[in-house]
Amino acid sequence: MKMDSIKMKRELESRLGGDERLITYDRENDQLRIESKKVGKGITLSLGGIVAKWHNEKEKAINEVVYYVEEGLKAMESPVQLTDHEKRIFPVIRSASFPTEAEEGVPFLTDEHTAETKIYYALDMGKTYRLIDSRVLEKEGWDPYRIKEIALFNVRSLSTSLKEDQVAGNIFYFLNTNDGYDASRILNKGFLNDIQQRITGTMVVAVPHQDVLIIADIRNDRGYDVLAQMTMSFFASGRVPITALSFYFENGELEPIFILGKNK
Repeated sequence: MKMDSIKMKRELESRLGGDERLITYDRENDQLRIESKKVGKGITLSLGGIVAKWHNEKEKAINEVVYYVEEGLKAMESPVQLTDHEKRIFPVIRSASFPTEAEEGVPFLTDEHTAETKIYYALDMGKTYRLIDSRVLEKEGWDPYRIKEIALFNVRSLSTSLKEDQVAGNIFYFLNTNDGYDASRILNKGFLNDIQQRITGTMVVAVPHQDVLIIADIRNDRGYDVLAQMTMSFFASGRVPITALSFYFENGELEPIFILGKNK
């Protein structure tokens, strides 16, 4: 079977349609929008990327998108309440180009992180989460600083078990729990400092998408090539891509690096 945008559009429409949904197709940008009539909010999908993923993963690619949309719309339809739910507030890492406001023009609560990444804050809702915006803060009378403190405290409580792999004399550590906050562990400075004690080469960190954190102990030039290929592969396959660039970790700070430049 050959898949293209029109076939993918029909497939998603059949799976995600319903009386409570409004589905529109933007032919020029090849995007499908699924909106909840209940709250007038929705999710926009770029069909080209989903088709490309389908060619590698077939049915799994469609199932992932359907799950993501269903859970996302459920979250949009649920009221956001911060009070008494402090333990469910977490930071999430996004690319620097990620929208800084919700569709209605309400700004999200954000913080600067690196030139490639930005910090957002979210309320965990079980299988998904809602990004916290200024309207939520206003409604509940919360100070932004309080959100940030709680979120950073909570991310330090998340597990940090790592898988290890050795390639060409370099060691790569992977954190991949699929809890939605794997990349967020990059904000746990204590954890990164502990790992640094194990590193004998150069410590390089990567967050190609939201569900993985890679820490590399680079001991030779081949290690940079391996890491570059690895991060690009993860970046291309992630549901929420962040950045294909990596970062040096030195003196508690992250500095983006262009690995190809390093090899030259």
